[in-house]
Parts: sequence; C-alpha cells; structure tokens
Amino acid sequence: MIPQGCTTLVEALLAAPAARRFVTMWSPERSPEEETLTWGEFLALAQRYRARLEAGGLGPGDRVILVLPQGIPLLASFVGALLGGQVPAILAYPTFKADPAKYRDGLAGVSRNLQARAVVLDREFPAHLSGLIGELAPVVFADREPSACEEPARTHAAGPGDIAFIQHSAGTTGLQKGVSLSHRSVLAQLRHLSDALGVGRDDCIVSWLPLYHDMGLIACLVLSLACHLRLVLLSPTDWVVQPSSLLELATRHRATLCWLPNFAFQFLARRVPEEYKTGLDLRSLRAVVNCSEPVLQRSLDEFVAAYEPSGFRREALATCYAMAENTFAVTHSRPGAPAGPPAVTVDGEALRREGVVTRVPADPPAALTLVSSGECLPGNLIRIVRDDGEELAPGRVGEILIRSDSLFQGYFNRPDLTGRALREGWYHSGDLGFVLDRNLYVLGRKDDVIIVGGENFHPQDIEEVACGHPDVHDGRAVAFGVRNPSLGTHDIVVVVEAEHADRLVRKREIELEVRRRLTNHLGVAPRVVWVVPPRWMVKSTAGKPARSTNRRKFLQEHPELDTEGSLGR
Repeated sequence: MIPQGCTTLVEALLAAPAARRFVTMWSPERSPEEETLTWGEFLALAQRYRARLEAGGLGPGDRVILVLPQGIPLLASFVGALLGGQVPAILAYPTFKADPAKYRDGLAGVSRNLQARAVVLDREFPAHLSGLIGELAPVVFADREPSACEEPARTHAAGPGDIAFIQHSAGTTGLQKGVSLSHRSVLAQLRHLSDALGVGRDDCIVSWLPLYHDMGLIACLVLSLACHLRLVLLSPTDWVVQPSSLLELATRHRATLCWLPNFAFQFLARRVPEEYKTGLDLRSLRAVVNCSEPVLQRSLDEFVAAYEPSGFRREALATCYAMAENTFAVTHSRPGAPAGPPAVTVDGEALRREGVVTRVPADPPAALTLVSSGECLPGNLIRIVRDDGEELAPGRVGEILIRSDSLFQGYFNRPDLTGRALREGWYHSGDLGFVLDRNLYVLGRKDDVIIVGGENFHPQDIEEVACGHPDVHDGRAVAFGVRNPSLGTHDIVVVVEAEHADRLVRKREIELEVRRRLTNHLGVAPRVVWVVPPRWMVKSTAGKPARSTNRRKFLQEHPELDTEGSLGR
C-alpha cells in the first residue's frame, strides 16, 4: 500500500525502508547475471543522477527525455529527475533495425514538442545514429556509476497538481502524443490498482515489459516505487531470445505479480521447450494480468495448459483495460475466480451487423467468445455511446468514454488534440466495446473496423483466426480494409508472417488454409491473403503490428489496390 499522507510520488518513494531489497536486474551478458540494489543504495544512485541533471542546468519543471536501454541507470535517471522536480519522459531505445531517418525525425519531433532541456543517453548509443546527438537538446550521458554526490541529498517539493512525468502514446511514425500526468492522478491510479490486487509489502513483480510503455512504466516500475515492492527486471530483447527466463526469475524470486500483453501468453505457451520447464515452480504467482484489448480466451487457455504442471493456477489470471491517458487501468478483473476472468459467448453475426450482444451456446459456427476486461476501478466511470453521443444500454456496442480521478491533464503542448479527446470531463477513447453484467468487453479501435456489405468486422477477430494456422508467427497477422469502388464497400486484406514464405508452393498452401479458416469461422472471404517473411511487419512501440502503417506498406507493394490514394497519408 502507498504510505498514508503522501500527496506526491516522490513523498511515497522516499518513505521506503533503506535496508529493504528493491530492484534486481537480470542480464545473461553480465557476470554475475543478477544485480540487486536495496532501497538505500538505489536512492543514493538516483540522487547522483539528480545532481548530474542539476549540474547541467536543469531546474524544476524542465522536461528531460530518457533514451536508455532497460536497466538500473534508466530507473535511477527517472527517479533522479523526479527528485529534482524535472519532468521525465522515457522513449524507446533504438534497436539495430531502427531506420536512422525515421528514428531521428521521431526523437527530434518529441524533443521539440516537449521543449526538452536535456536528453539522457548512454555512451553505447548506436553508432549509426550518432549523428542525431548534435541535433537534440543538450545531452547528459548516464554513466553506469556517476560521480558520488558530495552535496546533501535533497528533493524538490513538488505539488500534487504538478506534472510528475510524461508518457508517450504507442506509435510507429509521426509525432507521438505526450500524455501529461500529475502526481495526484498517478497516486489515485496506484491506490485503486493496489486495492484491486490486494497489494502488500511482500509482493514481488517480475517483468520484461519496456518502461516507455504504460504497462511497464506504471504497473511495474511506478507501482513498485510507490508501494515499496520488490521488482525483478529483464530486457524485452533478452526475454524474446530466452522466453523461459521470465518464468525462471519468477520461480527464483517467488514473484507474485506479472503483467503481460495478450501475445505473450501464447508466446510463452508455444516457445518454451519442455526441458526448460523442468524446475519451474509458479505457485507463488497470484496475479498474471492480461492487459490487451481484446483479450483472447485461447491465449489464456494455452498458457494455463502449458504451466499448470508447473504450479500455475487458472485463478491467478486477471485482465484489465488500460491506457496512458488514464495513467493506466480503467477496469480490472480480480484474481481468485476459479474459472479465470469472466467471458461471454455471443452471436458474432448479430454483433457485427447490429452491434447487439446476444448470448448463444459455444458450438454454433457464428459463436464468438469474448473475455471481460473487468469492472470499473473505484474512481473510474465509463459510458458506452453512439456516434451522436447518446448513451447506450448494456449489451449494445459503442465508443467507450472514461471519466476518472486518474485522467491525464492533456497532451503536452497540443491543446488541439486535448480538446478533441477530453470533452466535458469525459475522455473519448476511440475504442469500441459494451458492458454486460457490469463487466467491460473491449472489441477494438473504432477507426480499425472494416465494413463489408454493411457488416462490421473487427480486425482482431480476423487476426486471431489467421494466427491459428501453425505456420503463422504468434501475433503476426494484421487485417485491414481497402475500398472496392465498384461495389461501394470495403474488401478485407490479411497479411501474415510465416515460415516458408519464400517457397511459392507452401506460400500458396498457407494462403488457401487461412482463407478456409476465415470462411468457416467468420463467414468472410478476404480479397487478399498475403504471406510475408518474418520481420516484414512494422510494429508499434507497444510491440503490436501497426495496422495503418502496415496497410500503407502493403499498398506501396500493391498500388493497384490503392483506390483511395492513401499512399501519401
């Protein structure tokens, strides 16, 4: 729990017991592989980073961008900025695959929008992007062990309404939106989230999630800071290379809490060889939270089947609906239900054609099973509305609107975007969903819906069926619409990453099988099923295939289908 009487994140984290263990960072390239700091050691390191930022001329309220690999220097730089009253913003560290021009434009654009006073980099910043450094705000290098701070430790006395930090929305191109979050909003979110999960002082979070995304930043790092929890971290890259490492760390440190996007459940179920499961003991995990929307029942079932022999219990599964604009979670299912999060099976055709929820048995061809994202957290309200703003009854599909005590202040330096998103105190999420039995069910983005002959298809449903093909890579299918002017409707295009995409005969077999599955499961015949090799798709900073960007990429390769002239968009 957050210490009583704290009104800012800084007050909460400074109340941590100095001798208590805080963070363990695991890396297979380090010897030994684990580095652990107590709260006292970590805060002393953060104070040295605070002094370094102040020596660079930064004062309270100045924005500072952190571009560092996952590790203790990133955590200490973030907290050091908080201690000095600066406003930190964590951005993605470039990988070897980063396009230099796009990365430069994106980082420079964020720096200009934030009017950043400094950018914190490490000295191993990729050489092919080194020319970018001179174009940024003044650079502060985050040495692994900054000089000891000879002056007394101090902090800036921030107020509850001051901006604590800025999160950036997931994106792949263009200027990402900076979400301004006050100390008041952050603490409100953390109180509700910790209450929903029954967080106590003995909890331990294990995570590979990147800290530039809200799931990793809030649910893992900031929750640990405010509630004085143990945090065991590894990098996303190390997890992808060695998926079992997350579960091995959970076993070794008796982790109790873990957040994962939907694809990670199937990834762990399918990519960890049986011999790597020997010795796993997952009985300590009491909440593993799926934070994707929508949540797929198949993903949860595969994970449970794979790890029940290792002590994992279905009742430890939970779900939530979260976004940076609400600091993090809006709704949450509570762990402990023997059957896992609530789910409902509905008539998929009625849902697509009429936006109406009709319960059906699980076996009809048009049946669609949807998993709840839970009930509203305290302090949060949701409304489901039509395009004209009229509120809809339970069981009707519409846009999800949110009002809460953890909402953002606005998009930094973008009053135009803020005005469109925040209206009369309600945040217009752009997500479609419905409420049933007080539970929220999220269907996907409003802008992503594909309308075919008057029927609404959610791309997630199409992508889930396509990913059921054994040769299609986990989570590597993307569906979108292209205009068919002769019919006055849209056609569906499905792009999948698969092995053997370079072999013409096998490629054709995959295309035909994906078509067959879509026809049988959803009653839809896509115009194109395009099989591409691994790493063709562009991903968002959240790690998911970016539909609009991949649509543009597809149309660049198939200009004959670009009937709307969308290549320049």
